[in-house]
Amino acid sequence: MLATSPGGLHIRPYHPHSSHFSLSTRCKLSLSPNCPRFSTSQKSSKFRSLSLLLSRRKYSERFSVRASATGPEVSEPVLSDALPSFPQPVSVKIPFGDRQILVETGHMGRQASGAVTVTDGETIIYTSVCLADVPSEPSDFFPLNVNYQERFSAAGRTSGGFFKREGRTKDHEVLVCRLIDRPLRPTLIKGFYHETQILSWVLSYDGLHFPDALAVTAAGIAVALSEVPNSKVIAGVRVGLVGDKFIVNPTTQEMEDSQLDLLLAGSDDAILMIEGYCDFLSEEMLIQAVQVGQDAVREISNEVKALVEMCGKPKMLDTIKLPPPELYKHVEEIAGEELVKVLQIKNKIPRRKALSSLEEKVLTILSENGYVSKDETVGIVETIPDLLEDEDEDEEVVVDGEVDEGDVHIKPKSRKSTPMLFSEVDVKLVFKEVTSKFLRRRIVEGGRRSDGRFADGIRPISSRCGLLPRAHGSALFTRGETQSLAVVTLGDKQMAQRIDNLESDDEVKRFYLQYSFPPSSVGEVGRIGAPSRREIGHGTLAERALEPVLPSDNDFPYTIRVESTITESNGSSSMASVCGGCLALQDAGVPIKCSIAGVAMGMVLDTDEFGGDGTPLILSDITGSEDASGDMDFKVAGNEDGITAFQMDIKVGGITLPVMKKALQQAKDGRRHILAEMLKCSPPPSNSLSKHAPLIHIMKVKPEKINLIIGSGGKKVKSIIEETGVEAIDTEDDGTVKITAKDLSSLEKSKAIISNLTMVPTVGDIYRNCEIKSIAPYGVFVEIAPGREGLCHISELSSNWLAKAEDVVKVGDLVDVKLIEVNDKGQLRLSRRALLPEADAENPPVKLPTGDPTKEAAASDKLVGSPKPKGSSSEDTVLPHKKVKVFKRPASPAKDGPYSNKDRTKKSSGKAVSSQ
Repeated sequence: MLATSPGGLHIRPYHPHSSHFSLSTRCKLSLSPNCPRFSTSQKSSKFRSLSLLLSRRKYSERFSVRASATGPEVSEPVLSDALPSFPQPVSVKIPFGDRQILVETGHMGRQASGAVTVTDGETIIYTSVCLADVPSEPSDFFPLNVNYQERFSAAGRTSGGFFKREGRTKDHEVLVCRLIDRPLRPTLIKGFYHETQILSWVLSYDGLHFPDALAVTAAGIAVALSEVPNSKVIAGVRVGLVGDKFIVNPTTQEMEDSQLDLLLAGSDDAILMIEGYCDFLSEEMLIQAVQVGQDAVREISNEVKALVEMCGKPKMLDTIKLPPPELYKHVEEIAGEELVKVLQIKNKIPRRKALSSLEEKVLTILSENGYVSKDETVGIVETIPDLLEDEDEDEEVVVDGEVDEGDVHIKPKSRKSTPMLFSEVDVKLVFKEVTSKFLRRRIVEGGRRSDGRFADGIRPISSRCGLLPRAHGSALFTRGETQSLAVVTLGDKQMAQRIDNLESDDEVKRFYLQYSFPPSSVGEVGRIGAPSRREIGHGTLAERALEPVLPSDNDFPYTIRVESTITESNGSSSMASVCGGCLALQDAGVPIKCSIAGVAMGMVLDTDEFGGDGTPLILSDITGSEDASGDMDFKVAGNEDGITAFQMDIKVGGITLPVMKKALQQAKDGRRHILAEMLKCSPPPSNSLSKHAPLIHIMKVKPEKINLIIGSGGKKVKSIIEETGVEAIDTEDDGTVKITAKDLSSLEKSKAIISNLTMVPTVGDIYRNCEIKSIAPYGVFVEIAPGREGLCHISELSSNWLAKAEDVVKVGDLVDVKLIEVNDKGQLRLSRRALLPEADAENPPVKLPTGDPTKEAAASDKLVGSPKPKGSSSEDTVLPHKKVKVFKRPASPAKDGPYSNKDRTKKSSGKAVSSQ
């Protein structure tokens, strides 16, 4: 946007603090000694400075540009009170799918290098970019740090924790951090070592517009407006598939019916990152979705470019420092031949040690001893004019213009070449790049990879199940030098993972996969602690890959936890977790719909550099070195026919759709091969519940009978748990009752008690030999069925008048009673007098004291892990998720204490009983 002056001229906003130089009609470049951002000590870095603005300046020099009416060079800064202290606010609207988002800069975070506020509906993201004044030590990893946080105040609530404030980064926030980092990193220019930090906050959330794709776009805009050198403008979008229609940036309501959740980030001409999951989507449909997302990203990027032209800050290109160009040649001369031999070593550990030894050799030569290039001629003859004068001889007078050239002797002198020394950091960086170059050349020219495979080859696969006898399910999956130990644990709803997010603190997950990558998996020593961002990301990818094949909660009412521990790693460990997790689920007896496998794809983009035809070379089942040296890491999981999860990272400027299409087809062939190898698992999965897994029995009662099971303050359900020894009893408002037990006998006892409690008695029924459980001044309580009692009023005990009930009965006596009334609360009124010989009453049907299970209001009952009891219904009724009450068995018998509701779920509420 351009501001208009009173005279009608268009004026750009002025940025005094945001720019180290400002171009005007007449400007002169002058050095300024007071710009800390450009200070770099020569002692702290030996890097050569690549400056596109100033060449051959000392590191300690700073520069600034100031406009001058006459054009003279100015040596000292001039302060003017007339200039504004901050840039003028700018607001623009850019397309974001079928709607527009509002992008604002200059309103907030004006001291940051770049800051934007992006609004979609009532969802607002604030993102800032800052960089350190002093560059850090050079390395091969760009010093970028991304943090994303969802403020609970954005949704009008506070944290469910004790401290009532945001704490450590949650798993889903870590995933968004990765979504921001991965597409931005390839666009940041090498050689820039100022630590860069991107902070992103969700300030407002309307529950309708997703904040994650918006955060990716906001970060791309903030970086583009900042001083950080980058090559492309990045934007991110979400693509959903509802019916046969692709929707760009769908709402949360639209995503409920979507078969696809794709998040794509890229530039105006290339794709840099995709991630998502789907319900067995074909490769062709995924390519169409990516095409739709790429078109939307291109439109956003073009609008952002116009915004950058308007108010973007100049890039700090002069701070880029690259190793000397000649160093690449020297490293190849020293290590080239030996490097070719080392890269032919098939095993990872010996190859890594050989490369490390070779690197030390190159370091010693180039940074300590010095190196003389082979191209330099040893013993160069340098002609140095030397007037040889004999002091003993008389000086000879020469007439002007009559110089005897024979008196001037040219003395040949041999010059020794000076060895060149380079920075240790420079040598390490160049050695790594040269190693990658030689590896890529070997693949393209020789057609073989380090382990001897062709481009589409899959490493040898072996697997076995049931190796952990006490675990509910286990599998060891090995592919080449990558190995995953997957373990499955089954439990009830109390084992579900609770999630505290912007929408609610009551959401739970009944299936989750946790990925662990210990340093021992790569033969190294490292820190063990909380899971890293990489571990969280890999675990989520494997979890999403397996989730579509799991049975519903009604068919398999267990909470499922999968642990994948990487015991060996040489690439594709997340996809090994998918394969191992699938086998472990089958070994645990989980009735999955089909088997799932995953494979990681790589790529060498510029094949013409190594004598190829220029067509990108796609690699299947990449190793760690191919991942590090290649241009792509594309993970795809699914079955033979469709895809369930995918993740792609690009390390170059991006790839096109034809390249992605080829990679997806090659990945499909790889999955089919891996699935065939998984069928050879020995020993195979058991496909049955472990004897150590808990039993869960599902029964259905009338919703109004739930309170009879719970009792006053939870006393009744606690007594059932203590009496029978079951683990937990879960109840839902729709009448569903789930009993969790470790053995069949305790489960059957609790089932019988609940059946009797919830049976539907009929007025006029007679119950024989019923025990008197307690006596009150107004009557006695008689147990007509296990756990089911009714009141026999004192007036109904005898035909004669009684002063007290003890006159005719006592606790423990067995009596016959008749049901004469059932009130609105379900309480039973009994009569003994109606059955006495003096009573003139009809003789109604007789019921056994234990109750008739056919009177139980159970639409269906289901026992998971054991045969169904006789008389139980075989019909499987789909039960909707309703409010649930959960009762846990106490650790030790205790008196009935106060009942507390501590387990609330998003669509259900639970009650946990514990001993006090």
